[in-house]
Amino acid sequence: MTDDRTDRIELTDEQWRERLDPASYQVLRHAGTEPAGSGAMLHNHADGTYVCGACGHALFSSEAKYDSGSGWPSFFRTLDDNSVSEHTDTTHGMRRVEVRCARCDSHLGHVFEDGPRPTGQRYCMNSLALGFEPAEEGG
Repeated sequence: MTDDRTDRIELTDEQWRERLDPASYQVLRHAGTEPAGSGAMLHNHADGTYVCGACGHALFSSEAKYDSGSGWPSFFRTLDDNSVSEHTDTTHGMRRVEVRCARCDSHLGHVFEDGPRPTGQRYCMNSLALGFEPAEEGG
């Protein structure tokens, strides 16, 4: 995980292809979506930090993760205001808010206004877009 959240990462498409496996590349760089219920992070209940699967930028705390029943890892808030960027998405005949990594601009998923309190938000993320860093024991 990086502590400097202002350092942008900009790579060519070929460089991203070399860094990422094909399924992660499709999700992170081309806004693909993994099938519901298929992701490794969906049932992860360990304490720690969820990071961008492309660049390692810190995105969400495990404390904000909850089971939304959607089939994708869901969070009710980001780690901080510099974690993600939000963009209008009008693909597939609907209007949604796409969530991207603020550091490398990789697609993570979407945010909806049907989440739990205190925020009312549901950050619905692709497991393939996430990495996980366990909390340090005794920390």
